Amino acid sequence: MSDLGIHHVSASGVVTGVFRRAFIPSNETDVDEGHDWDIFDINQAAELDLLEGDIDMTSGRNSIIGDSYRWPTTIPYYLEDSLEMNAKGVILKAFDQYRLKTCIDFTPWNGEKNYISVFKGSGCFSSVGNQQEGKQRLSIGNNCDRLGTVEHEFLHALGFWHEQSRADRDDYVNIMWDRIEPGKEHNFKTYDDKVSSALGVPYDYGSVMHYSKTSFNIGSEPTIVTNIPSFMDVIGQRMGFSASDLTKLNRLYNCTESSTFVDSCDFKQENICGMIQEPGNPKWEQSRSVSGGPQHDFTAMGQCKGQGYFMHFSTASAEPGQQASLESRWLYPKPGAQCLQFFLHNTGAADDVLNIWVREYDKATPSGKLNLFKSISGGVMGSWELHNVDLNVTQKARVVFQAVRGKSPSSGGFSLDDINLSSTKCPQHVWRIRNITRLMATTPAGEKLYSPRFLSPAGYSFQVGAYLNGRSDRQGYMGLYFHLTSGPNDHNLKWPCPWQQATMALMDQHSDIREQMNMHRMVTTDPDKVSSDGTEYYWDDPRKVGSKVTQSDGSFYYRGPGTGTSTFITHSRLRSRQFIKGDDAFFLLSLDDISDLLLPQPLPRSADYAEASAIKAVDQDSPQATASNHMVIVVIAMCVSAAIFLVSTLFLGKAWRVRRQRGSDDVVTLHDMQSTEHPTKDLPSVLISA
Repeated sequence: MSDLGIHHVSASGVVTGVFRRAFIPSNETDVDEGHDWDIFDINQAAELDLLEGDIDMTSGRNSIIGDSYRWPTTIPYYLEDSLEMNAKGVILKAFDQYRLKTCIDFTPWNGEKNYISVFKGSGCFSSVGNQQEGKQRLSIGNNCDRLGTVEHEFLHALGFWHEQSRADRDDYVNIMWDRIEPGKEHNFKTYDDKVSSALGVPYDYGSVMHYSKTSFNIGSEPTIVTNIPSFMDVIGQRMGFSASDLTKLNRLYNCTESSTFVDSCDFKQENICGMIQEPGNPKWEQSRSVSGGPQHDFTAMGQCKGQGYFMHFSTASAEPGQQASLESRWLYPKPGAQCLQFFLHNTGAADDVLNIWVREYDKATPSGKLNLFKSISGGVMGSWELHNVDLNVTQKARVVFQAVRGKSPSSGGFSLDDINLSSTKCPQHVWRIRNITRLMATTPAGEKLYSPRFLSPAGYSFQVGAYLNGRSDRQGYMGLYFHLTSGPNDHNLKWPCPWQQATMALMDQHSDIREQMNMHRMVTTDPDKVSSDGTEYYWDDPRKVGSKVTQSDGSFYYRGPGTGTSTFITHSRLRSRQFIKGDDAFFLLSLDDISDLLLPQPLPRSADYAEASAIKAVDQDSPQATASNHMVIVVIAMCVSAAIFLVSTLFLGKAWRVRRQRGSDDVVTLHDMQSTEHPTKDLPSVLISA
């Protein structure tokens, strides 16, 4: 996986350098059709009449109060075949966020009594809480396949109403009743503490469960006005969980730890997160600033004078060959893939090395066995750089940062900050946009900034294009588009490109990964999609369907059509949180094969038995069964009128029992035959010639 453009690539994989601009947009598909869709806009367009816009009240039993409405912390789910492929991938990504930030986990349905069945309905909606009705449906329809939207609907299912439905709502916002669409006023009702609980958490303008300011409005005027004006453009965010959302969810389900989070450290505490060092010198030092190194930490980025720390190893004061190891406390990650994320500021010599080791402990090696995962030297110097390192730890372990002094003269060293470890996959690539504020001030609307080209694990080449100041028809937004590009593996790849899901995430640069609210957008390549004129496959080889791009050095490549959104994020939200830090922004990019989601999710055996019972019940209620019952009555009546009543009755009773037993056997035999007549289907062919 590498950059294919003429750019400088740091040892972290973060791409820097000169970015390409295009004044003439290439062929693009806007999945949002120019709209900034919210859940309630989607459901109104689908003409759905739901409580508060997206709450299904068909069961009539919705409440956050009461343990009977709680799910177990591991929730069974079923993804129905009606779901779009992109939606399936987004749902699984949302589950990862629940696992990372809460104790809530999701597992494929295996016959449990109650489970959530996700389907493609007319919009986005859910019931509130566990309805104890067996199969509980949750809809992710057209335009609902956004990470924040999926998190929102599952929070309903877990037992949460909308934030502005709280009993204390009127202390924080004003509802403009005269601006609400007639007949929709009931969507703004509040619930007292007999129905809903705030769980001791203050009102949260930033909740993913809050209405937007224009929900159910007439015209363009807001229906909700915040008492604190600066929150007007905050309410209604669909980026993801807020800190208060997580606090409430964790309190409701008595969470004390999350499923996949392992550790986070910003070094502001004197105990440096329990990290240890070997006796002797030299050592890593906890610092606020260092000569020949960073003048501030990455966490606060110098915004709070005298605050913030990082760890620094001076290669300038060490002798050639000397080293120092900074080891984490004992960690217990889930077996499998883990992602180690950290920021590194390198001012050492070109041959100074930072090694990332993992020391695993087992009975055979009680002192621990060291495995090297990455070595970093050189690269971009003199700035905080983001690094992601894929680990594979199966047992108790420590992460070891080993700094080694090289032979060349050094005037600085290595500095570490904002370390996070989780049992998740790392993003495949990082696109860093430096001086983004200046670029936004000088880039006209309609002008597009392209990332370098990257390679996916499957070998596809791709890049991302950003309208920093929006398309000319959607100013005030950043637009973001995914493109396939020509690359070195094209002759060995399947075309049209089948079922690769692109994840584009603008990173919220908070020091703790649990509190990051990254802005995601995901799109998936459908090999059957054709161009607007129907003459070619949309995701075919870029050499066939793309445009030629000539670079400054005279080399060229081909860029295929783009798919994304012109309304990725508003400029006001872009300036919120920590999307921009030190005037830089980071995009985390991946392209994953999700073709396995083409296969239906297997049904548990208990579902097969339930199906057999249903068949049996239908058979017994069928006209043929009714006719048989009438025939028996007639025979018995005839036997009563006969002289040998007792003998006939005994004989017929035995015959009826045999007949019922045979009928039951027939049902079982039919069920077994049905289960053998439906083998697992092969994946449809995805190699289509144009």
